[in-house]
Amino acid sequence: MALPFFYISEYDSTTKEIVLDEDSSKHIVQVLRMKVGEKLNLTDGKGNLLTCSITDGHKKHCLVKVEEARCKAPAYRTGRQGTRRVSVAISLLKNTNRFEWFLEKATEIGVNEIIPLICERTEKEKFRYDRMQGICVSAMLQSQQCWLPVLQEPVEFSKAVRESTAQQKFIGHCMEADNKRFLHQQTGTSSHCLILIGPEGDFTKEEIALALQNGFLPVSLGETRLRTETAGVVAATLLLPH
Repeated sequence: MALPFFYISEYDSTTKEIVLDEDSSKHIVQVLRMKVGEKLNLTDGKGNLLTCSITDGHKKHCLVKVEEARCKAPAYRTGRQGTRRVSVAISLLKNTNRFEWFLEKATEIGVNEIIPLICERTEKEKFRYDRMQGICVSAMLQSQQCWLPVLQEPVEFSKAVRESTAQQKFIGHCMEADNKRFLHQQTGTSSHCLILIGPEGDFTKEEIALALQNGFLPVSLGETRLRTETAGVVAATLLLPH
């Protein structure tokens, strides 16, 4: 049976004992009813996997002893296609629940970076970072991974386009274009890919033109028109190593 999995924000390799926060402590002691001597796993979301045993089962500050520490390779190093980081820059959505769903699924499948975009047609710009980060943490733990996606603060579309350093850059949009190809036909062996996913009303002509001027390749995700959050997950799945 898999050990319970919990998150710690920081980890020092010299640390032998860790005091867990109140939420984790309460869950361990009062919900799972774990006792002194029982084992659990911790991760800092940066690849470290710690197997620990409980030494003090306090419901507000549970103390654990590190029994074993391992560093797991990032998800993007495990595919047959080799090393690749995948970043998804995606518009914020009017329906916050849909954006949260995207964060959850993107984390589960191993996206490395998520960049919330503010586009011309973005209808909602409010962003509760702590809540969104918490959703990513929960999804990481649920899928028992040790790497947490880097969640950026929302950024204006033009800034994201001009400042991207990704080796391979794509923009997924719905407008007809002679030079647009299917994304699955465009992925190569570059070490860092970024794709732009627009809002409910798609990118404007001006935004698409700006992206193309800055080296982004126009791509299609398929024959059907997808919701923004679905398009983000499909694009990430196509770009991640298999």
